[in-house]
Amino acid sequence: MRKQFIVHHSASAVSETGSRFFVFFVTFNPVERLSEKRLMRLPINFPTYRGRFTDDEFFEFCYQNQVLRLERDEDGQIYLRAPVGTKNNIKTVEIITEVALWNRQYNAGVVTESNGGFTLPDTSVRAPDVAWISNERWNSVPEDDKNKCARISPDFVIELMSDRDERYWLPAKMEKYLQNGVRLAWLIDPFQQQTTIYRPDVEPEIKTFAEALTGDAVLPGLELNLSLLL
Repeated sequence: MRKQFIVHHSASAVSETGSRFFVFFVTFNPVERLSEKRLMRLPINFPTYRGRFTDDEFFEFCYQNQVLRLERDEDGQIYLRAPVGTKNNIKTVEIITEVALWNRQYNAGVVTESNGGFTLPDTSVRAPDVAWISNERWNSVPEDDKNKCARISPDFVIELMSDRDERYWLPAKMEKYLQNGVRLAWLIDPFQQQTTIYRPDVEPEIKTFAEALTGDAVLPGLELNLSLLL
């Protein structure tokens, strides 16, 4: 996962050499620590603004600002996710590779990483570090929708902490995944060397890196040993 910046919708239009863009006041606020909030000015290409974005407008917003990593919550609030460090990215790639190799062996579905977004039933748009969707469910998505932030909840998601402070807000995000239909979710904490496993209608389970992670009935045959990977 990445640190988050909250984009405030009170923006002023700015013109520079004939191009049109908006400048937002952005709050750096990873864990709601008011004493550490600070504002920045950030130029962002922005389509015609009439209040909350529609799904197509949000996708266009992301397309016009591909250098940014953007998510939207169920209330329409937009979040910018800062790039992770190289070391954390290496960890993420190791995990993605393991899931992708399992998927190739079983030909069970499709795997995405944090550049692929999903529009969830509550209208939020999320881009997990790793996500998996079964072939049956993926094939039910209209082709046009697949080229945008597909309107489907992944069956399985992984979020990898890149900052200790993310433990304050990531658990709530994991619960939101379950509320939107995700069947299995892992929150990997390399600082505490543990993974919190989220399943619908049961309390989260914590495993240390010394214990193997399995895909349960959602991803049968998947097994990860994070002590070797991370």
